[in-house]
Amino acid sequence: MREARVSLGERTYPILIDSGLLEKAGPLIRKQGLPSRAAVICDRTVSGLFSKMLMESLRSARIDASLFTVPDGENSKSLDQTEKLYTGLIKSGQKRDGFVISLGGGVVGDLAGFVAATYLRGVDFVQIPTTLLAQVDSSVGGKVGVNHPLGKNLIGSFHQPRLVIIDPLLLDTLPMRERWAGAAEVLKYALIQDRSFFGILEKELEDVIALADADRVSDILEICCRIKADVVQRDEREGGLRRILNFGHTVGHALESATKFKYFRHGEAVAYGMAWAVQFSRDRGFMDQPQFNRADALLRRFPLPPIPESVTAKSLITGIGMDKKQTAAGLNLVLLKGIGKTVMVRMDDFGDSIEKLLNRQIIDL
Repeated sequence: MREARVSLGERTYPILIDSGLLEKAGPLIRKQGLPSRAAVICDRTVSGLFSKMLMESLRSARIDASLFTVPDGENSKSLDQTEKLYTGLIKSGQKRDGFVISLGGGVVGDLAGFVAATYLRGVDFVQIPTTLLAQVDSSVGGKVGVNHPLGKNLIGSFHQPRLVIIDPLLLDTLPMRERWAGAAEVLKYALIQDRSFFGILEKELEDVIALADADRVSDILEICCRIKADVVQRDEREGGLRRILNFGHTVGHALESATKFKYFRHGEAVAYGMAWAVQFSRDRGFMDQPQFNRADALLRRFPLPPIPESVTAKSLITGIGMDKKQTAAGLNLVLLKGIGKTVMVRMDDFGDSIEKLLNRQIIDL
């Protein structure tokens, strides 16, 4: 079993990675000293696929668990759904000596984590991510929250899990579109932090998507989790370094908002955002042409849906203006000095580059 750790003093927690861990979740949770009462939160699709196995594992470890399901999709990441979960927890008798288990992708992880952070002023929670995107990114680091109609993740908190359990076998059920969406976050780590990892992805990207080798997939998951853990433990609350994890997300979130969170998968929007940022980095003189060519070529291998004609430069710039990282002095934007090296710049003018994105000058579709 592979293990990474997020070292945060008394709040240090392990990230466990291995095939077949879901059926061992109960004993693994018990080993962390968590209490004997839990609330499992998942969406309806994941419930049908995996909740039975998890609930049986919890019962085997003498954990009394209640199951709560939410509708599939980004719209569940809302204050309305949060209130419904509060009501369910109260009616089921969940107390502060209980904990929350998130079983699902990034939406459920963010929602369940936010519920855990705020219910009875905060209870423990465990992340069991079921998508590639959640396994490499959103399940690690303690960012939890919900969306507002005016922007993504505008309401939230930092609330670290007690344990992250990653089972690569759960990815077998993912449609190819979801795998490619998750791979965008995998590529993000290579672009911002690890040039040698980028070289691996140049050779193996499609094999990772195909889940051709379970051990190799576990290797990739571990690399991503270690990179994120290293960043988080050095800057837990995004005071500086952690901002590099937002690479590609400024435009990505604006695309999601402009399409009302119904058109793009999160990773697809981030892939567009990274493509924009890579070209912007080159155009602003931070990134040389050979490294741009490599990054651009790898991004072109992603099968992305076209940006709808209804999305305008104005709507994207408005969305960027609502970014939660915006300050009075402008937006702290993450660009690349090269593959594996970032630079932070403060920007307030990128209208021309947004037009390029909408004119399909970054990715040929």
